[in-house]
Amino acid sequence: MANKSKTWKRQAAAKAKKRKRDKAATKAKAKTGSSSHAPALAPVRSENESSDRTTPVQFPYSYSRDEEVADISVKAPHVVILGAGASRAACLQGDAQGRKLPVMYDLIDTLEIGPLIPEALRSLDFESAYAAMRSDESLLPACEEVEERIFGYFASLELPPYPNVYDHLVLSLRPKDVIATFNWDPFLIQAIQRAYHVGYQPPRVLFLHGNVKVGFCQEDGVVGVRDVPCSRCGNPLSPSRLLYPIGEKNYQQDPVIWDEWRELSRALKSTYWLTIFGYGAPKSDKGAIDLFREAWGHWEQRQFEQIEIIDIRPEDELADLWDDFIHTHHYEVHRSFYDCSLARHPRRTGEFYRQQYLEARWCDENPLPRELDRLSLWRWLGPLLEAEGPEAMMSFYRKQ
Repeated sequence: MANKSKTWKRQAAAKAKKRKRDKAATKAKAKTGSSSHAPALAPVRSENESSDRTTPVQFPYSYSRDEEVADISVKAPHVVILGAGASRAACLQGDAQGRKLPVMYDLIDTLEIGPLIPEALRSLDFESAYAAMRSDESLLPACEEVEERIFGYFASLELPPYPNVYDHLVLSLRPKDVIATFNWDPFLIQAIQRAYHVGYQPPRVLFLHGNVKVGFCQEDGVVGVRDVPCSRCGNPLSPSRLLYPIGEKNYQQDPVIWDEWRELSRALKSTYWLTIFGYGAPKSDKGAIDLFREAWGHWEQRQFEQIEIIDIRPEDELADLWDDFIHTHHYEVHRSFYDCSLARHPRRTGEFYRQQYLEARWCDENPLPRELDRLSLWRWLGPLLEAEGPEAMMSFYRKQ
């Protein structure tokens, strides 16, 4: 075991050094005007033109906005992993009523559950305090009350009425794509429900830790929105179970959550682009990271895939955190959702990926207009939906 550990450390150190060298080389090329993703093109001259006269440079390999809008050739999914940072980014000023969206380090204060937690544990973040309480049988009644408070608070949250990050996220993806979220809040489902008003077909959504808005029918195995009638028996869907932060989570214990993980595993094996938005991979999620690693495989086997991280932490820290998944320099870090591929190439990230990284073409951007109201935003999507087929467009027009 010691020899294996040393070998693994040597491999990790060598990989980190190679990534830094590749990154330095990329920066050096950028300073000289060259690009690692596109060929250098000579000026184009006609046959009758003398060699001392140069016409304006043309780029026959360019990929225009109109070409991107019309192109729906890529069928592989774009997978997005959401953590608490994504929900906090969507509601920086609070929810529709100004209520703060808590994350683990400030959840105790935000929900005012300090009196339910033993004094010796109150200085800890919620993950550590809750895990310690769960390990003490005498504190189980207090744990249950904490869980009730958490469920009630998150269930009461509402998206602000104007379009925000979650509206833009769900509209930037197609039904072939996947969003897998660790978040308990209802924002993602609320954004999808708003988009349903224009007949929008959402990506597949997976709730890896349960969700306050998700319900299920134990009898028929139907999963949907909580309290909505089951499509088979007609009974209201029961609230889903939330997974709380303990050291060893048993994802297989809950059949609904385990089905979500199995579907995510299939998506990760076939994806070309993985976006990680606001998820910090905390120590209490070791089981989740192990499942990610198993589905993703060894990084050396993912030499074509691109990883995109949206986070406010330093790039080096994030690169080290996801080192087991990144193939050399095939990653990028953004501090804002609006700088990532989904916002710059909505509903066409696969096509952009193919043209940029495989065909080495210069690609025009088609940025999602973040300033538009919901109706104007849906209308802006019209050409993209029209290219996706008559069913998408007919559904869109029926709702106008």
